[in-house]
Amino acid sequence: MKDFLKVMKALSDPNRVKIIKMLQHKVMCVCEIQAALKLAQPTVSRHLQVLEDAGLVICQKEGLWVNCLLPQKPASPYAANLLANLKTWLNHDSEITRILEELHTFRREDICKK
Repeated sequence: MKDFLKVMKALSDPNRVKIIKMLQHKVMCVCEIQAALKLAQPTVSRHLQVLEDAGLVICQKEGLWVNCLLPQKPASPYAANLLANLKTWLNHDSEITRILEELHTFRREDICKK
């Protein structure tokens, strides 16, 4: 039951669900997620840590960047099922739609120049 509750708690925050929805479309670095959600870097990092602990996200350091992506084969069956369902859930939600429409504008090279 512990793994189930960890996944459910990770998805109980709207910003974490938005992160999952964005990562369905592209690998993103922390700065891109921060720009998309208009949140502070520590807040985004905390959200990512919760998602990673639940097996819903993988974050890998690559040079200057921390790349975040969805796992190909989640270790937890609960994470696997919820990630699969989230591919079709909330696709017509106005906040999700807005973020996904703007997703191509968030480029790490441009964001980190500032």
